[in-house]
Amino acid sequence: MPKDYSRSLRIADQIQRELADLIRNELKDPRIGMVTLTGVEVSLDYTHAKVFYTTLGSESDNFLTDKGLEHAAGFLRSHLLHRLKLRVVPQLHFIYDVSVERGIRLSQLIDEAVAQEGSAKETDEG
Repeated sequence: MPKDYSRSLRIADQIQRELADLIRNELKDPRIGMVTLTGVEVSLDYTHAKVFYTTLGSESDNFLTDKGLEHAAGFLRSHLLHRLKLRVVPQLHFIYDVSVERGIRLSQLIDEAVAQEGSAKETDEG
């Protein structure tokens, strides 16, 4: 394992894997649908963790998912306590990750620009 791969990064990766499993298999909240965890950032003292997620739904679905995850944070933290061998299990703060939507939008803009450039070249040649 590389030396620069710090303990906090390993803990964040482990928390992400365990949370993904818990959300998929243990949570029964109907507000929480298909959730993808995109990353976890753990504070240096391991007391707080930002959990970034994305969903495949509308803004109202995202709002419901956010409320459901906030409600389930204590449940998830208590289950993490049993799965992880840590003295302190961080408090979970769920944050909606807009980077996926932003990436899709940028890709669409690039495709549109390429299509417009292609049609402009065809009219110039014709």
